[in-house]
Amino acid sequence: MSKKRRSSSQNWLQEYHSDVYVKKANCEGYRSRAVYKLAQIDARDRLFYSNMTVIDLGAAPGGWSQWVKQRLHSQVNLFALDIQLMDPLPDVTFLQGDFREQTILDELIHQLGNRKANIVMSDMAPNITGIKDVDQSRVMLLAELARDFAYDVLEAQGHFLTKVFQGEGFDSYIKELRPYFKQVLIRKPKASRTRSSEVYVLAKHYNEEKWK
Repeated sequence: MSKKRRSSSQNWLQEYHSDVYVKKANCEGYRSRAVYKLAQIDARDRLFYSNMTVIDLGAAPGGWSQWVKQRLHSQVNLFALDIQLMDPLPDVTFLQGDFREQTILDELIHQLGNRKANIVMSDMAPNITGIKDVDQSRVMLLAELARDFAYDVLEAQGHFLTKVFQGEGFDSYIKELRPYFKQVLIRKPKASRTRSSEVYVLAKHYNEEKWK
């Protein structure tokens, strides 16, 4: 490892361990600091209610699913998927696999059975290369796949929440969502690092008839 990369890694570790949300997650027993991003979005937009069906894409290590279970006092049908292994959570159906593969999508749809989702949420992100254009195209591809999946499984008036990076393809992504949802909103929760181009797109009140 080069001296420059070693220094960068040390700086990242120092920042991580001093992060207020990392400390808060450790103290409160959450699997990741990302729970506070979802909690802050929900505090503003009130996305969750009892007995809903939730799909959590890019779920590992399981913070979002863990928080939703707690938020709804376990009164939720929750399906989680990630390419990485995730430690089990009670009453959460977890599938390990690559979301980009049709066989994995088919298995998730099979697990849903006759259910329609009330919300599809995605915190998926690619492995970051440090090459801006490459990273941007990869994250937008995942967001597009999550969007198309949401079109297929959301019930009427359901919601879609996904992480994206602001950059090439962002504006067109927002534009393409608008015909299918009553509202398309951009959220930058306080728990998102200020310097990051990460934002969350929240599309509310799905018009299923438009997709058909």
